[in-house]
Amino acid sequence: EVQLVESGGGLVQPGGSLRLSCAASGFTFSGYAMSWVRQAPGKGLEWVSHINKVDGSTSYADSVKGRFTISRDNAKNTVYLQMNSLKPEDTAVYYCNARYRLLDYWGQGTQVTVSS
Repeated sequence: EVQLVESGGGLVQPGGSLRLSCAASGFTFSGYAMSWVRQAPGKGLEWVSHINKVDGSTSYADSVKGRFTISRDNAKNTVYLQMNSLKPEDTAVYYCNARYRLLDYWGQGTQVTVSS
C-alpha cells in the first residue's frame, strides 16, 4: 500500500521555524520526484517546492524562496521541508506529493499555522 505521511506541522509565531517531514512507503521512493504543495484557507492548491529524483536539484515558488529548503533522504524514504522566517501568509495545510510519469501520490497533509 502506497503511503505518504506528513508530520511536523503546528502553531508557530511569525519569524519562527518548522521542519516538515514526509515519510513514504509502498513504492520506490528514490525513483520519484517529490514536491510540497500547500492550500491556504479558502484558496486553491499552491505549489511550494520540488526536488528532482536524479540529481537532487531543487526549485521553489517565489513566495518561499530564500526561506524554505527542501531535501530528501532516500535511505530513509523521507522528504523534508525546512521552513524559516515564517509569515502569517504561510498558514496552510501542507501536502507532499510523489510523482513518476503518470503515477501521482499524495499525503493527507499537515496543518501549519503562523500566528502571534
